[in-house]
Amino acid sequence: MNQTILALQDGTKFQGNSPAWQKDTYHGEVVFTTGMTGYVETLTDPSYAGQIIVFTYPLIGNYGVPPKKYWESRKIFARGVVISENCDKWSHGDGRQSLLQWLKEQSVPIITGVDTRELTKLLREHGVMLGKISRNTHHVTSNDFEDLNKSNLVSDVSIKRKRTYGKGRKKIIAVDCGTKENIIRSLQKYDLTIKRVPYDYDYTKEKFDGVFISNGPGDPMMACDTVEILKKAMKQKKPIFGICLGSQIMGLAAGAKTYKLPYGHRGQNQPCIDEKTRRCYITSQNHGYAVRENTIPRGWKINFRNLNDGSVEGLAHKILPFFSVQFHPEAAPGPTDTEFLFDQFVNLL
Repeated sequence: MNQTILALQDGTKFQGNSPAWQKDTYHGEVVFTTGMTGYVETLTDPSYAGQIIVFTYPLIGNYGVPPKKYWESRKIFARGVVISENCDKWSHGDGRQSLLQWLKEQSVPIITGVDTRELTKLLREHGVMLGKISRNTHHVTSNDFEDLNKSNLVSDVSIKRKRTYGKGRKKIIAVDCGTKENIIRSLQKYDLTIKRVPYDYDYTKEKFDGVFISNGPGDPMMACDTVEILKKAMKQKKPIFGICLGSQIMGLAAGAKTYKLPYGHRGQNQPCIDEKTRRCYITSQNHGYAVRENTIPRGWKINFRNLNDGSVEGLAHKILPFFSVQFHPEAAPGPTDTEFLFDQFVNLL
């Protein structure tokens, strides 16, 4: 292990250690997640593209890395990993390799030995910041950082060719903005034909019974093609269900605006309240943007709200069969309390 630094845009530096193979400088947006487990699912979630993830739980890697069938995508999309302590002596029946071996295979940098509590407190007070993992400890200026949110990260993680799953009675279009595999697994439980399409694929002239808009990374305003296609699909008045980025895409297509949250919602313990039933659910989340409440147009309503900061966690049309949630009902990792939302979508078809 070699001495390394995590440098933040405000000039703050955190010292730590990294494997000897890490010789470059690695840029990303530094964010924190509060999950106690699920580092494999988190790292393979395409929604983390462009981000350096700070794990607040102090020990990471204790159950190793399982086979690919347990991942949420084909590879790690996160730009980097920051932890307090790495567990070398991992143990699990499904484990195949250590966290450090996996990260080396995937060419994803890690820095260990960081005071992640202090770092998380800084991010909570300041908000997420651009940062880099580097062996070079020279003076850092704001010009040294790369802001990946200014690009369309959705285009980087979306599939390039259409795929079809199942031969069910009802056909849905699943727009891939960075779809987690557990979403596909959740939809496959139903009598559906699932046509998974790229983020910029125009499906509006095809025959379908409903549309699903997936999770994904970055600023939703960058996914202009996805928004415009959804606007056209809404005119057909068929059921539409959006998750995470899909909720923001739906908001933009409806005419609302989005904004960047100070430090986002990431982890498996985010409380949300159903505005209709007033029941609270603990949810799994990973997003840095939200729909701005005072821009939601007439004819739409908020169906879920975050209990920590009051932000919008889901939208629904008052008449038409359109609804979305900002959290992950499919979880992986996290609670599955809101899996019933897939039932609601399928029952609308």
